[in-house]
Amino acid sequence: MIYYKTEPEIELMRQSARLVSQTLSEVAVILKPGITTLAIDKMIGEIIRANGAIPSFLNYHGYPFDSCISVNDVVVHGFPTKNELKEGDIVSIDIGVVKNGYHGDHAYTFAIGHPGDEVANLIAVTKESLYKGIEKAVEGNRIGDISYAIQEYTEKKHGYGVVRELVGHGLGKSMHEDPQVPNYGKRGSGAKMKEGMVLAIEPMINLGRRDVYTEDDGWTVRTVDHKPSVHFEHDVCVRKNKADILSDYSIIEKAEKANANLYSA
Repeated sequence: MIYYKTEPEIELMRQSARLVSQTLSEVAVILKPGITTLAIDKMIGEIIRANGAIPSFLNYHGYPFDSCISVNDVVVHGFPTKNELKEGDIVSIDIGVVKNGYHGDHAYTFAIGHPGDEVANLIAVTKESLYKGIEKAVEGNRIGDISYAIQEYTEKKHGYGVVRELVGHGLGKSMHEDPQVPNYGKRGSGAKMKEGMVLAIEPMINLGRRDVYTEDDGWTVRTVDHKPSVHFEHDVCVRKNKADILSDYSIIEKAEKANANLYSA
């Protein structure tokens, strides 16, 4: 069942989404070679709680951390560890919060130093594909229009692997609501979008094959060919003429550009 949000509810969701953006921007300040993803996760939890919110991911179906931090060939749901990040790593950080009863949930992929031209292009194209999908999140279109736009740009134009097993989703009082939002599909298919529908749109794009597998921990998803994967995600409200992006990448990008340890296109 799809839950359409009222204007007051959308504004509460914007607050939750912006807290995720703020948290990601503060993480961008401290990212560097030598830092552990476990230390990053600890910082994320502290920021969320200091702002009167709760980490959505902690204990979600038994997930044991405040965030998902996925490095290189990990697509999503990576466990924070004591392993140190190194020059050339790409790091996808996915954060969820619940504040005032509503969830915010989005992700951003960072590069520690220059990851090489091939991976840098994957990062750029995946991020661009997110906005291609968001352009279609308007009343009267269908979910498949978002899916097709992402797949067309990443797979058909650039030859990357579009993950099939993991999808975007509706967002609200629950972290995962209907409808599902795949990153592949046919134009004109799926649920018709109406104003007040809030979606987490999140392309997960692989440099090589689209195939993935889940490790024995039951969470960590890797590419089968162990080539890098990139993940970007925005929280978006469907409107009549133009999608309303509730999250804010601008503060993340500002911090990214200011940190000499990070690659920024």
